[in-house]
Amino acid sequence: MAETDPTDPTGTRRMVGTPRGPARVDLVVPRAAPVGLLVLGHGAGGDVDAADLSALCAAASRAAVAVARVTQPYRVAGRRAPAPAGHLDDAWRAVVADVVAGFDPLPPLIVGGRSSGARVACRTASAVAAAGVVTLAFPLHPPGRPERSRIQELDTGRPTLVVNGDRDPFGVPPPGPDREVVLRPGERHDLKGDPAGTAAAVVRWLARHGWARP
Repeated sequence: MAETDPTDPTGTRRMVGTPRGPARVDLVVPRAAPVGLLVLGHGAGGDVDAADLSALCAAASRAAVAVARVTQPYRVAGRRAPAPAGHLDDAWRAVVADVVAGFDPLPPLIVGGRSSGARVACRTASAVAAAGVVTLAFPLHPPGRPERSRIQELDTGRPTLVVNGDRDPFGVPPPGPDREVVLRPGERHDLKGDPAGTAAAVVRWLARHGWARP
């Protein structure tokens, strides 16, 4: 495995074959043995360079966490409209398996992402044997449609962190069993106001579980 500067948010980049086409992985591995492995997915029409994902990658890397940011096949192919949920999940499981295979020993696996990527991570957390889940801007419901709640996706069966802006039009999930919710004041769905603060909240949570260095 290529060794990279732990403060570099890009690290190494490679393509990974999946049942839904090639995906891309941007991997950062700290020079010291990682105490956690964090795999992150992007939003529906966005990419892994979103402000919150980039800030989290940099902050987690400094806390001795290996971070893999995954670009779904439909985005690699240049499409903005997301693939069906089942296709997203298929590709995600294949990429996570590939990333995990590159670590020996394997540190605790934490999966997550922002918005659509957070939903994918929640739906597949059990299948990939994740120790925990990190969700950024989890879209609880479509804007103006609270009756179409997706709260059941957050019942992952493992420790789950939700970081949402208190002005997010997609709603704010409530706390629940094994689910901690951090509200970011003044933030909307893009979480662009204070990416470093959002990243710090995630790293603190990872550290409390022993998946990052304090």
